[in-house]
Amino acid sequence: MADPGFPGQHTTTTTVTSNTTVQTNVRYDPIYIRTLPGILKAAQIILNLLGFICIEVSAFSYHSRGSYFIFCSMTGFWFTGILLLFYLFHIIEKFYRIPWLKIEFGFCAVWTVLYLIASCLAATLGVEAFAVAAFFGFCAMIVYAADAYFKLRAVQSGQLAQGERVINKQTATATSPTTPHY
Repeated sequence: MADPGFPGQHTTTTTVTSNTTVQTNVRYDPIYIRTLPGILKAAQIILNLLGFICIEVSAFSYHSRGSYFIFCSMTGFWFTGILLLFYLFHIIEKFYRIPWLKIEFGFCAVWTVLYLIASCLAATLGVEAFAVAAFFGFCAMIVYAADAYFKLRAVQSGQLAQGERVINKQTATATSPTTPHY
């Protein structure tokens, strides 16, 4: 005998709609620098520059460890600086179809590892300027790692780098009444 409380037929329909809202005009927006991603980018730029200066003022800046640290700090400085300008002027939003968050996640993850290596190499040389640069490098590594984490979370949740994406999810359930079996 069939259970009278269990429906004979159960149908669930889920509809997911997505609406992307972006403004494609280029405009200056200083509010971005006050957001968490903006603060992280500003911190990255400052730490890159401070590490670079520490290596450059050293008498051993020509050393291969110094050259590697300079490569990491200046590449990070310019890439992050250009991205910050793109965000401040909403160029990221203008080209919203480019997977900016994935690009930034990849860069931040790679730079986390490169800064770990560069800072360890600078710290073991035994020169004071290199030790201070290593400190700034380790700080930059932490900031890049945090930024990579937030970018990964944003990619996983389907967010846009700039602009808004609204996802509506509607679920409809239809059950047919059970007919008694005699």
